[in-house]
Amino acid sequence: MEEHTITILLVGDEKCGKSTFLSRISQGRQNLHGKTPIALLRDLDQPFVFEIRSRIGQYRFEFYDTSSPENWRLLRPDLVIICYDISQRLGLINLQRVWIKEVRRAFPASDVLPVLVLGLKRDLRSESDPNGIIYPQEAYQVAQEMRVDRYMECSAMTGELMAQVFDDICNTALKTTTPDGGQSVGGCVVM
Repeated sequence: MEEHTITILLVGDEKCGKSTFLSRISQGRQNLHGKTPIALLRDLDQPFVFEIRSRIGQYRFEFYDTSSPENWRLLRPDLVIICYDISQRLGLINLQRVWIKEVRRAFPASDVLPVLVLGLKRDLRSESDPNGIIYPQEAYQVAQEMRVDRYMECSAMTGELMAQVFDDICNTALKTTTPDGGQSVGGCVVM
């Protein structure tokens, strides 16, 4: 069985939840539902490697987590996930003004590179300042305007929607190894 390596780059503001998200998925599919405590991964352990077997083949997903464009310009990712903290309005603003521009600047072939938006810290939505709350409809609209392939959100702390988001990332990543690629047809879809 042939093994494919798929490079997945997570970008976004510092402390938006990328490391916690990766730490939760590193504990295995059986622990995605938030019942077990999270042991945080360290940045120097990158890439975070996950082995996945499917009926099609064996895959090695290499996740890189960074908030610094200088650190990822030399990477050639197969998939980019732009992350933001849904409890912070500034995160949504930076998504539009900073991160999508950085991705397109660093990867000129981004017209064929699948780009996903992932809202993290979903569990904090109810605790946020009412003026700062970002509802899924608003974030989805921003993702559509940015012309990304998919919008998703979850909570790594509680496990809410973790399994669905992980499956969606895996399915998109697996498609990058096919001749059709991982981009969605017809624009942004919501998970």
